[in-house]
Amino acid sequence: MSAIDDVLRANESYAKAFTLGSLPKPPARKLAVVACMDARLSVEQFLGLKTGEAHIIRNAGGVVTEDVLRSLLISHYVLGTQEFAIVNHTDCGMLSFTEEELRSRLEKSTGVSAVVPAYFYSFRDIEENVRRQIQRLRSHAWIPSEITLRGFVYEVESGRLREVVPELARRVG
Repeated sequence: MSAIDDVLRANESYAKAFTLGSLPKPPARKLAVVACMDARLSVEQFLGLKTGEAHIIRNAGGVVTEDVLRSLLISHYVLGTQEFAIVNHTDCGMLSFTEEELRSRLEKSTGVSAVVPAYFYSFRDIEENVRRQIQRLRSHAWIPSEITLRGFVYEVESGRLREVVPELARRVG
């Protein structure tokens, strides 16, 4: 039996007791979170969120890609979110390779070169990556300046979040 078969069986049980079908589309806390896809991160749990309270947008590295930006713009302009949080984490797999290393590994493994994806967005410093994601959002013309935007590093070893001071504030303070 495959993992997908297992989750389909689990869904049968879940659906029998399902009571959340009437939740409104807009997230109750007006919050959108960009986080890494790492399976060790139970984002709703470590943020104390319940279903329906926030949009959780996940990808490798918790990076603001074009698709994440698209989701955040819809989250804000269509569904009313007013706060964005960026959450990266310790021991992230994105720290384990460079763009060139992964591209070379893929070309060697498959025997072909590809144009897409153009970037994998690997990084060497977690806090600097969080700052970079904040800056990507702050510098975008369609992200209103009044959006609350904060960044964090989740420590997989302790379960704690620590806030990352944005570059501008760090220089001034």
